[in-house]
Amino acid sequence: MGAYFITFLAVMILLGALSQDSFIFTLVYLFAGAYLLGNWWNNRVLRSISFTRTFTDHSFLGETIPVLLELKNNSRLPAVWLQVIELVPLEIAASKSIQKIVSFPGHGKVTLDYKLSPKKRGYYKVGPVWYSSGDLLGLVHIKEMEGAPNFLTVYPKVFPIRTARIPSRSPLGDLKHERPIFEDPSRPIGKRDYRSGDSIRRIDWKASASVGKLQVKLFEPSIALETILLLNLNPEEYQLKTRFFAMEMGISIAASLANWIAGKKQAVGLFTNGKDVIEKDSFFQPLQPRKGRMHLMRIMETLARVQLTGEEPLLSMLHRHRFSLSWGTTVIIITGQINATIFDELYNSKRNGLDIVLILCGEIVGLADIRHRAEYYKIPLFYFFDERDLDVWRN
Repeated sequence: MGAYFITFLAVMILLGALSQDSFIFTLVYLFAGAYLLGNWWNNRVLRSISFTRTFTDHSFLGETIPVLLELKNNSRLPAVWLQVIELVPLEIAASKSIQKIVSFPGHGKVTLDYKLSPKKRGYYKVGPVWYSSGDLLGLVHIKEMEGAPNFLTVYPKVFPIRTARIPSRSPLGDLKHERPIFEDPSRPIGKRDYRSGDSIRRIDWKASASVGKLQVKLFEPSIALETILLLNLNPEEYQLKTRFFAMEMGISIAASLANWIAGKKQAVGLFTNGKDVIEKDSFFQPLQPRKGRMHLMRIMETLARVQLTGEEPLLSMLHRHRFSLSWGTTVIIITGQINATIFDELYNSKRNGLDIVLILCGEIVGLADIRHRAEYYKIPLFYFFDERDLDVWRN
């Protein structure tokens, strides 16, 4: 617009000079003044605009997130018109476009409210907001300003789990166990008569005096789960046909197991070879087993941001982490394929005192042979082709 307007003024000045008509020069002065004033006015107003974006920056799939975008004019000068456009990724947008054209008085406020509806896990940029303005005559080139974005973390889908049979060799803990191999002295459940061979330490002397014969304390059998979720996100180790869906399902399975284990007040950790979406060339640091809600949310944040671009093979990841794990740790491996070499590594891990659980996702080549090997090595194997197969943990 500026170049055309200057050309127009030049033509008007030339006509005025040739015709010696003062009215033409008056028009030139009016148009030039309006242009300069409008340009100054527009720049002053746009530079004085500030904004705040308010919303909950963490969400689960399917939730509706209200967003409040408030722009404030910190100048005394009004904006004749202001166009506001908020840029939102399609994966979290509830509508196609978010824009508004308003009149903006001096020291006034403009509020734009809309909703986000996450449809896919991830780490998304909300914004930036673009606002533009010009003058009524259309003489001034429309100026645009950009406001900084915020970010929304969308957690992966969490499947409800009623029971998942995860082995453990640790003798004490908080989970009731079907096989009374170990008993927890902090969980008494009753008494019985003394039998030959019972430890004197288990005799309840007060109850024995009351009953008139020796009574022995009974304790509830239990296990402690210290679990590592080892999530393989190397695309080359998933079948191409179901690669994307299988890897996403693996992430959801890891999130579901972490939620279930943490809900049992047990320690859970996460190892993955996926990359961080924030630092694209950076791998996630291993999250060692911990208890508590805060640690669970760290795991969920990792699973929300992780990219499906792992480069390290599963075998290398297993070998690298195996020697850092304590005796009795349960390692749940989530992957899309496994071979004889990896089975050998799993067998060595079991010999070193680790409990191994294998979870396969998506289309699997040679599944019957894999089941046979898993049974031979006494490794629990779960195979999930789609979400319906997860009913084995829901019922």
